[in-house]
Amino acid sequence: MTGDSAGGETAKRAAGNPHPESTARTGLGQGPGRLLVMLYGVFTVAAASRSVYQLIAQYQEAPLAYILSAVSAAVYAFITVSLVRGGEGARKAAFVCCALELLGVLTVGTWTLADPSAFPDQTVWSDYGMGYLFIPVFLPVTGLMWLRRSRRG
Repeated sequence: MTGDSAGGETAKRAAGNPHPESTARTGLGQGPGRLLVMLYGVFTVAAASRSVYQLIAQYQEAPLAYILSAVSAAVYAFITVSLVRGGEGARKAAFVCCALELLGVLTVGTWTLADPSAFPDQTVWSDYGMGYLFIPVFLPVTGLMWLRRSRRG
């Protein structure tokens, strides 16, 4: 019995597919998706390092802003991992996360403009990401478009 199984694996490898389990995965991080992976990775590091420092050293100054920056870092990290992982499940999870990210950017961006006193310090999403060249508002839109395009038929 194990001979048949091993023979089947050998045939699949000989056919050019060394990892038959990877056929179910989509190339979310391939092509234009590589740019998304890179940007989400950079934003993960930027938001995480900023929020960790601020939560440790300056928490009393603007706790809401610093917690929201930490949340944005977690969202960015999840989307980065999902894009790298690939597969239909990861695509769906990343799609939901990008939609929530966009909702967060729009909510926090509007909130920071409507009630600036609520945010004595900036978050990644303040003023729709103005401190980050508005990339935080364009990134989830681009991510949603890429994830929709990469959907399996």
